[in-house]
Amino acid sequence: PSVMSSEREENVAMAQLADQAERYEDMVEYMKKVAQSDTELSVEERNLLSVAYKNVIGSRRSSWRILSSILQKQTETAYTSMATNLQKKIENELSTLCKDVLDLLDNHLLANSTSEESKVFFNKMKGDYHRYMAEYSTNEARENAAEEAAAAYKVAEEIAGEHIPTTHPLRLGLALNYSVFLYEIANAPEKACSVAKQAFDMAISELDSLTEESYRDSTLIMQLLRDNLTLWTSDMGNEEADDDDDDEN
Repeated sequence: PSVMSSEREENVAMAQLADQAERYEDMVEYMKKVAQSDTELSVEERNLLSVAYKNVIGSRRSSWRILSSILQKQTETAYTSMATNLQKKIENELSTLCKDVLDLLDNHLLANSTSEESKVFFNKMKGDYHRYMAEYSTNEARENAAEEAAAAYKVAEEIAGEHIPTTHPLRLGLALNYSVFLYEIANAPEKACSVAKQAFDMAISELDSLTEESYRDSTLIMQLLRDNLTLWTSDMGNEEADDDDDDEN
């Protein structure tokens, strides 16, 4: 077998292996090294980085939500304080992971992005991780996280609006996650609906520009945009909002 030509290639290969073995903590470590290398990431590399963090964060976000709903249903018992303690522990883990990602974004990934696609991808990611922090934060911490998320999504939206086709999964995914942010965190349901609807309608009107390779991804995200719109418009009709919005992550 030929020798791996570089440390970077080796880290990418190990990350792919870790991905297949569903060892996402390992995957994060390998891709973190690649991200710190201070050259622009390829499409494949940035997808691996995103998948790695998405999984380590995703399992904890899901645990946090389960505990939240347990705590909402519980009356004060010894059980509640145990659940609260576990939830706090998860919040600390989430904070560490989110700060880790945001640190990589601010110090390496955004600085090294030259392609418009890269800039959109990483600003969207920055918005997402501030949004995750806002989910479990309260008061001033929540406000700060929400402001940071809004600013990053806006930057991504401006670049995408000029340089990324309306049917591209990246542009659609950005609209999806930004609209979820507006609905869940920013408390702006009308704006959330208009962002989602505009992205969906624009993509529909340019469906013929869909490329073979992104067809599946793009149509899936369009489906999620439509599902959220259906859910949100019915929620706005009756005030009992349910929090099962779809986002990419």
